[in-house]
Amino acid sequence: MSYPQVDFLYLNENDAIKAGVADMPKCIETMEEMLKLMKMGDFRMGGANGNSHGCMVTFPTESPFPEMPVDAPDRRFMAMPAYLGGKFDMAGMKWYGSNVENKKKGLPRSILMLTLNDKDTGAPLCYMSANVLSAVRTGAIPGVGFKYFAPKETKVVGIIGPGVMSKTALAAMMAVRPMIETIKLKGRGIASINKFIDHIHEKYPTVKEVIVVDKIEDCVRDSDIVYAATSCPSGDPMLYPYIKEDWVKKGAMICTTAALRFDEDFIMNRARTVTDNIKLYEAWEEEYSPNAYNQIPIPAVKVMDLIAEGKMKMSDIDDLGDVLLGKIPVHRKEDEIVVYSVGGMPIEDVAWGTVVYRNALEMGIGTKLNLWQEPALA
Repeated sequence: MSYPQVDFLYLNENDAIKAGVADMPKCIETMEEMLKLMKMGDFRMGGANGNSHGCMVTFPTESPFPEMPVDAPDRRFMAMPAYLGGKFDMAGMKWYGSNVENKKKGLPRSILMLTLNDKDTGAPLCYMSANVLSAVRTGAIPGVGFKYFAPKETKVVGIIGPGVMSKTALAAMMAVRPMIETIKLKGRGIASINKFIDHIHEKYPTVKEVIVVDKIEDCVRDSDIVYAATSCPSGDPMLYPYIKEDWVKKGAMICTTAALRFDEDFIMNRARTVTDNIKLYEAWEEEYSPNAYNQIPIPAVKVMDLIAEGKMKMSDIDDLGDVLLGKIPVHRKEDEIVVYSVGGMPIEDVAWGTVVYRNALEMGIGTKLNLWQEPALA
């Protein structure tokens, strides 16, 4: 009996860029389709609940083994598997390696790879660099939210944490709200702020004004969109970046992929909480209860804690997929303040990776590698 050989496509970072991985408008379109399929149930992620963010290796604070890594900020290894149906019909996994000390070596904090696999055989179809892919899809998921919830005439945005993730979120903002004229920046270091300013001037010449502010309050006031992507240790919510309701413009949209804190009264009674996938937050609540917000500092996780405490109901939180499918209105009331939480999911990487992989096949980009001519252990 003969067995078929297995080949797969390898895409380095330049290959992925040539294949369109940085195409933000197309990625937003892809994420919108993915969110609809997800809401319909045509997907699976890890864990028995099918909604797990992934499986992470955690390291001890100290170890008797000198070679073993110890716990530190952004020190992680994580496997993030998923399957997405519909026109994607693809299984895959993002592998996430991260160490903040990488910056001292001239490397990105995180080094990411994506594997796409045949859904039936499990054979690899593609192995690709995923740093740019992950960054772009991380911006595109907020982009779907900006498209639906941000004021139509958005002119002023505030960005808290001007790093790589904020660059792709800004690309998404400009893709769906190209009339933006003013960008306010709140950062920690002048080097990262200046780098971000240079990026704005290079990529978005229609932006008329860039303002650096010292306080989160100044970044939030008068902004139509507020985007927060700050690095913050979890554990004590009182240390998370804080936004007071009085600072927020009526009708504004606040989006975060990271730690952010609001007063409970605002969250419970006046803010509209929207998630990228409510089941992801249910999974986190299941995995980290009680007080999941202490470990996962995203605002919607706080809402899940409040629901667990009986202070809120599941009907007090909306899912973006329901908006996209027309099950709930885009806006529930005039001048509502939307707080949109983005948790990040491997299904997004599989969706966007599938588009990039198929582009590469059509364009003849990448290197074909052979796994075997015939399996030795068949």
